[in-house]
Amino acid sequence: MSTPSPTSLPIRRLTPRDLVACADLCENRGWPREEHKWSLLLAAGTGFGIDDPDGGLVTACVVTSYGPRDRPGLAAIGMVLVAERHARQGVGRRLMRHVVAELGTTPLTLHATPYGRPLYEELGFKAIGRTEMVRGHFVPGGPEPEVATRAATAGDLTAILRLDEEVFGTDRTHMITRLPAFADQLRVAEQDGRISGYAAAWPNMDNHVVGPLIAQDTETAKALIASLAARTDRVLRTDIDVRHEELLVWVKERGLASAGFNAVMTFGIGELPGDWTRRFAPLTVAAG
Repeated sequence: MSTPSPTSLPIRRLTPRDLVACADLCENRGWPREEHKWSLLLAAGTGFGIDDPDGGLVTACVVTSYGPRDRPGLAAIGMVLVAERHARQGVGRRLMRHVVAELGTTPLTLHATPYGRPLYEELGFKAIGRTEMVRGHFVPGGPEPEVATRAATAGDLTAILRLDEEVFGTDRTHMITRLPAFADQLRVAEQDGRISGYAAAWPNMDNHVVGPLIAQDTETAKALIASLAARTDRVLRTDIDVRHEELLVWVKERGLASAGFNAVMTFGIGELPGDWTRRFAPLTVAAG
């Protein structure tokens, strides 16, 4: 009996029960397993995948929608993966076409690696910007930003959600309310008695990812990064919008080095909503 072609196998919704299979697929492609991140994405978003008749997944991706449930204002696509033995057979293209069709008129965004970008361009996505991944041990030095920061409390959540929606451009309550349990640190910056920024550091394999990072200005962003770094011995990693040149120079002077670039792409929308000048880094590039 012949094995069915992966291009003819059904696409199904993934659930949190597929976490190990998704992590195995990452490992198959030489990516870190990132089970902690997958747990968040599969709980807060919607996964799509194709089962391999021989076990595991042929392909997978996850979509995180923001805004009203019945009419999202934006959806982010991430973690698009195809198993090595099924690569270059059109499986990823089929999955992406299915997802785009499933999302209808919802504006889409994704962060594309140089490897994946040609496929997304073929599907109609347009590059509108770039993020630079930086990673390394943060080394304090020079004058520190004079912005007060502290650990976030439950009482801060309403203000954080209000600020996040204003800066991100659409409501992502279902994601941000998971941060206290997901992240090892969640800190806020204060000015004149109000929250002027917030940032999280969450565990990902051997490092801490800084994100989201939202701040009223670069000095506030610096203060939040420095305060997170002071409370971990792990390598820090974050993805900073390249338009924030001053912040990129500052983190590199303090031990973080460039680890690559991703193109920020959109479909069905010209620019991302919100205020990019206060949006310094995403929670994760997989979720916009």
